[in-house]
Amino acid sequence: MNSNYYAILMAGGVGSRFWPVSTSDFPKQFHDMLGSGETLIQKTFSRLSKLIPEENILILTNERYNHIVLEQLPQVKPEQVVLEPAMRNTAPCILYASLKIQKQNPKAVMVVAPSDHWIEDEHAFTQNLQQCFDFCEKENALMTLGIQPTFPNTGFGYIEYDKADSNAVKKVNQFREKPDYETAKHFLEQGNFLWNGGIFIWSVQAITAAFEHFQPAMNTLFLKGESIYNTSGEASFIQENYPQAENISIDYAILEKASNVYVLPATFDWNDLGTWGSLHEKLDKDDQNNAVVNATVILENASNNIIRAEGKKLVIVDGLDDFIIVDKDDVLLIYPKGKEQDIKRITSIAQNL
Repeated sequence: MNSNYYAILMAGGVGSRFWPVSTSDFPKQFHDMLGSGETLIQKTFSRLSKLIPEENILILTNERYNHIVLEQLPQVKPEQVVLEPAMRNTAPCILYASLKIQKQNPKAVMVVAPSDHWIEDEHAFTQNLQQCFDFCEKENALMTLGIQPTFPNTGFGYIEYDKADSNAVKKVNQFREKPDYETAKHFLEQGNFLWNGGIFIWSVQAITAAFEHFQPAMNTLFLKGESIYNTSGEASFIQENYPQAENISIDYAILEKASNVYVLPATFDWNDLGTWGSLHEKLDKDDQNNAVVNATVILENASNNIIRAEGKKLVIVDGLDDFIIVDKDDVLLIYPKGKEQDIKRITSIAQNL
């Protein structure tokens, strides 16, 4: 394996749209959402380790999840878990982890990958990632893996690339915000728009130079700790300084400003597993399109539902179509799949009861 290959595995999110399974104490990346026998973070770590040495995979997470990461990934050393003392979106944590990697290996190239996505063809993923690493070793490039859109999704940002570019790796024209339905349809008709799946690849030199240029204040803040990164003094420095960083995404902070941004259209199937509906798409289903996880069911006049329970509980459903039915501890959720974006709001109401 190439010792210059690194990964930053993003595992700090809460996954509130998967309530009541995903909670702030135990988010979705630490659950076996697919009923496969592995949690999402375990599947992602395994996928990345096919190309990247295990000891070069850093797990970026909130400090409250440190013990869960170490429990679910026993092959990981405590120093590989990079802890955020405050939630500040993706730019500060990526800069922090990048500076740690740069101090360890200035020749590093890295992938930044979410811990909770579903990728079926792992061989194709590894091939695509290798192609990106090869490009970033030669070029001063900020890269992303763009996902081929399969329908006009209004829940994703889009990447527009140069139509005239015949190279495998395309120059990015611009990033587009989450569109309305008609705009999304127009994007797909154009043929040069990809979903932004949040998978980024670059050399450590390219990303640190970009932060220096586009985010000088944040760069200065984190460079103050350069001499103590990867030492025992790092934790106290981060505890004191990290909360001072601006709350901003890597997209806004860097990618939408830089001119050296490229995209490789991915050749693997992908799902961000952001909602119960997206999970329903990827699970095995019966002839009435019902998906069942960890439950024993009797279904009559029931179709297009996703049903999840604990401990193989018997769930009986009659007369429901297109519902989310989830039984977890002291919460039973029966909710229309068409309103799943409201689950985040319902979660906040439930927490105040």
